[in-house]
Amino acid sequence: MIKVGIVGGTGYTGVELLRILACHPAVQLTAITSRKEAGIAVADIFPSLRGRVALAYADPSAADVSRCDVVFFATPNAVAMNQAGSLLGEGARVIDLSADFRIRDVSEWEKWYGTRHASPDLVAQAVYGLPEVNREMIRSARLVANPGCYPTAVQLGLLPLVEAGVVDLGHLIADAKSGVSGAGRKAEIQLLHAEASENFKAYAVGGHRHWPEIRQGLEQIAGRPVGLTFVPHLTPMIRGIHATLYARISSGAARSARPAGVDFFQRLYEQRYRNEPFVDVMPAGTHPETRSVRAANLCRVAVHRPQDGDTLVVLSVIDNLVKGAAGQAVQNMNIMFGLPESQGLDQVPIVP
Repeated sequence: MIKVGIVGGTGYTGVELLRILACHPAVQLTAITSRKEAGIAVADIFPSLRGRVALAYADPSAADVSRCDVVFFATPNAVAMNQAGSLLGEGARVIDLSADFRIRDVSEWEKWYGTRHASPDLVAQAVYGLPEVNREMIRSARLVANPGCYPTAVQLGLLPLVEAGVVDLGHLIADAKSGVSGAGRKAEIQLLHAEASENFKAYAVGGHRHWPEIRQGLEQIAGRPVGLTFVPHLTPMIRGIHATLYARISSGAARSARPAGVDFFQRLYEQRYRNEPFVDVMPAGTHPETRSVRAANLCRVAVHRPQDGDTLVVLSVIDNLVKGAAGQAVQNMNIMFGLPESQGLDQVPIVP
C-alpha cells in the first residue's frame, strides 16, 4: 500500500483528493494537515466522507508526513516551495497542486505570483505533470508540478494541432470559462451567491497567472515561441471548465486538408489521443458539455471547422477539480508508482 499524506486538505481540491483516494485500492491515507482545523475529524467538516475517512486534521508542525511514500500539497501558492525540499530529503515523493513549481523561469514565476521563490533549485527538478505529454518523465519523478485547471483544458485542446504544426502558432486564442470553485474555498465578495449567480463575466483580460504556464507548455510541444491570447471567464456554476479554442490553419495544411475538410483534423485528434485513457475525442460535429465530465478525471474534446474556412474551433471540457486538479494528481501518482494509470479514477460523470 502507498502511504499518502495531504498537506492542506480543507479546500475544494483537498476534499476531492480525499474523495478519490478514499476509494483507491492501493492507497493508505496516513496523515492530513490543517493549522486552522487541527484536531477536528475530517468527516465533521466534510460529512460526505463519513465512513470513508477516519482521519482527523493534524497541525502541520506535529504531523510527520515525511514517513509517507507520497505527499500531496493542496495548499495556496507559496507554501509547497518552503516545505517540499525537506520531504524530498526524507525520501518522500511530492505532488504539488499549487503553482509553485510549474513555471521553469523563476523570474517569470516571481513576476506573476508577486513573491520571491523560496526553492528555485527545486524548480529545475520538478516534472510538469501533464501525462499526455510528459508521461515517461513522470514515472521517475520525485517532484511533480500538477498543472493548473485552465492550462490542462487549453493544452489538451490544442496539443494535436501544435504538435503536428498545422496551425499558425503566432495567433492562438483561448476563450475559457470556469465555475466558481476554481477560485477556491474562501470568502470573497465576488464569489457570494448573490454576486456570482445569474451573472457571467470575463476577468484578468490584461493578464492571468495561467497564461505563462499555458504558453510554456505549448512552446515545449512546438519547439518554438507561441503567441497566445487567453481570456478567462467566471460562470454561475459550481464546477467545470469549458475552453473554446481558435487556431488559424497554416497555408500548407489548408491545402492538404481541403479535400477532406474537418475529417483531416478529426483523424489527427483521434490518432493523437487513441491510447489516452482520460481524453475522449468526440464525434465530428458534436459539442461537449461540462456536465458530461462532472466529477470525472476526463477531458472531452471536439474539433470543428466552421464553413470549411481557415479557422479551427476546438471545444475542450474538464472538471476543474478533477482532471484540472485532484484527479490528475492521482493519475500522476499512479504513473509514479507503476500502478495502472486509471486505478481509482474510473468514476462515471455525474448527471444531472
